[in-house]
Amino acid sequence: QEQLVQSGGGWVQPGGSLRLSCVASGDTFNGYAMGWFRQAPGKEREFVAAVWWSADLHYYGDSVTGRFKICKDNDKNTGYLQVNSLRPQETAVYYCDGAESEINVRDGERYDYWGQGTQVTVSS
Repeated sequence: QEQLVQSGGGWVQPGGSLRLSCVASGDTFNGYAMGWFRQAPGKEREFVAAVWWSADLHYYGDSVTGRFKICKDNDKNTGYLQVNSLRPQETAVYYCDGAESEINVRDGERYDYWGQGTQVTVSS
């Protein structure tokens, strides 16, 4: 089973940017899709973005469209989430998830494995 290791979170001021990384263990990521979700304290997990691993198809949550960008490097087995123009209410733990088969990428319960999470804090 794949394991996903995340990095890149931290503190940023409102309007700032971060790049989150998610590295899949093993020689090759054999997954179908990689998704990013976030969960703020006391709130439900929220879909942020997803990408099909074998195709250049991207999906975004409504609240992040135009500000966040998901991409991948197949050679490095790594997915990235560039988060721009961050808002205080986007303070949350961000998770990357992997799916081994075709799923509704917006449904967090359909993924097969996930990373450890990385904290993103947006404040002045």
